[in-house]
Amino acid sequence: MGTLDGRVAIVTGAGRGIGGSVAKLFAAEGATVVVNDIGASLSGLESEGSPADELVREIEAAGGTAVTNGADISDHEAAHDLVESTIERFGKLDILVNVAGILRDRMIFNMSEEEWDAVIRVHLKGHFNTIRPAAAHWRKVGDPNAQNRIINYTSRAGLHGAPGQPNYSAAKMGIVGLTYSCAVALKRYGVTANAISPAAATRMTATFKDASAYSEGADELSPDNIAPIAAYLASEQSGWCNGHVIHARGYEVSLYSDPQPLVTLRSDGPWDLRLMAKEVEAAFRPSTDAAPPNPFV
Repeated sequence: MGTLDGRVAIVTGAGRGIGGSVAKLFAAEGATVVVNDIGASLSGLESEGSPADELVREIEAAGGTAVTNGADISDHEAAHDLVESTIERFGKLDILVNVAGILRDRMIFNMSEEEWDAVIRVHLKGHFNTIRPAAAHWRKVGDPNAQNRIINYTSRAGLHGAPGQPNYSAAKMGIVGLTYSCAVALKRYGVTANAISPAAATRMTATFKDASAYSEGADELSPDNIAPIAAYLASEQSGWCNGHVIHARGYEVSLYSDPQPLVTLRSDGPWDLRLMAKEVEAAFRPSTDAAPPNPFV
């Protein structure tokens, strides 16, 4: 018996890398998996074969159940059809995992509008494009006791800010806000929404300036080590976890704190600028100095 027996999942960007590892583990745990991937290059500008077809054959050879879908999730109608065709074919949708993404790295002062728009479109709008029809379906079913799951993928670049990835960082932090919104809005329909921040050796990390950090200890940094937390969140056992960000790297997983005020100052009336400056420095600065260092600085 697998932890996902009888469940139906869509995994975007599942042809390889983290998405591929997630799809393989889901199938091994008994889920029927729709492997969505357009087979694009890392920039999204060129085609690089049909990795989804190869992965489906691998899953089937191992005794699992999977089908290929080549929808471009940055296209609203195509993403809608991905969700609708899955429901029509299998009679339901239990799990939606959004992994698909591209990179167009550039410092903010050199970035073009097209480079900005392309990354926002695939990452942030791509998440909306799949979540919207899935959420509409679950709302229509209207079962507050259902065990439906949305698992989004954010990044340390969004949570901490990567200097050469303003578009990617903005999209990934936007995904966190989208996840929080869905967690609150969809709970009544039996849906949980969480985000995973992964660190693994993939095509994306190979482009980083500090790529050597991802090549050392290759076994530990395999994308396969990111999949177990996704499989847990996809299971019926994880219903308690909703609206959280979880970091996964190698053999460790970490729960991020939820945003909340650290220090609050209050005045009896309108603030005097000089008094505010003095009190803010005295009360806020020690907390910022004690914060964990930004890994990208």
